[in-house]
Amino acid sequence: MAERHRTPQPADLGRVAVLMGGWSAEREISLRSGREVLAGLQARGVDAHAVDAGRDVLQVLDSGGYDRAFIALHGRGGEDGVIQAGLELLGMPYTGSGVLGSALAMDKLRSKQVWRGAGLPTPEYMTLRPETPDEQVLGSLGLPLIVKPAHEGSSIGMTRVTTAAGLDQARAEAARYDGDVLAERWIAGEEYTISLLGGEVLPAIRLETPRTFYDFAAKYEADDTQYHCPCGLPEGELARLNALAEDAFRALDGRGWGRVDVMRDADGAFWLLEVNTIPGMTDHSLVPMSAAAAGMDFQELVWRILLTSEEAGA
Repeated sequence: MAERHRTPQPADLGRVAVLMGGWSAEREISLRSGREVLAGLQARGVDAHAVDAGRDVLQVLDSGGYDRAFIALHGRGGEDGVIQAGLELLGMPYTGSGVLGSALAMDKLRSKQVWRGAGLPTPEYMTLRPETPDEQVLGSLGLPLIVKPAHEGSSIGMTRVTTAAGLDQARAEAARYDGDVLAERWIAGEEYTISLLGGEVLPAIRLETPRTFYDFAAKYEADDTQYHCPCGLPEGELARLNALAEDAFRALDGRGWGRVDVMRDADGAFWLLEVNTIPGMTDHSLVPMSAAAAGMDFQELVWRILLTSEEAGA
């Protein structure tokens, strides 16, 4: 009888390339994530190998005898659909979202446009072109607001603006990283992050930081960031939050695994901030915390993420 329901074993996945590094502004974080993923997969018995992804990554993969890729690349070139398209050309299965889902989620502007079209809540925003006057931005969004590059992660290039005088500097900081810059109405309240894995919603985390917001330092360097899991929401509110996260991920064509970041304002309304299709996997990262709260250790987590490569469109 055919083994229709046989549980996959590490040997079934073949030789696995753990793609890390890359050339984006998040290179160092990606290297940290990749090393953690590599160690977890190897401890699980997977034939996994580190590949520091340069511009020749497709040639390296094609000549290296790899059977599939675990993508631990953050930022441009790795999280935006570029590497996904290349892997599909090679016919190589890979973890996580496909070309469209990766590209949409990496683009904060398009994410918001899709969500608004789908009737999902996201804060009011404006695209900041060089000719857009400060007065128009302030008149439309008020203060405080947040200025961010449209295609960066890890809060790189983001600035909270509290005075009219601070807007120009915030625009210049974001423009260092991206030609597309947007301003967004600031939502005061509680921040939540919801991890998704293979159709399952993992326990939500409420983030608390003494910093102005959950920025790069709070994410990867600070020891005073607090992570509340369980997040403390009543059962009904938590169900509403989880459903919103699933809807947001699905609207952007997310697949396999990812993380959705949400604010809850003083009136209890939820507001979508962004989706991460390749979240961090460092010792400060949120998906491993959420998985641990669900009783899943790191080795099992990376194994289950690797299994999402079976769903890829390669």
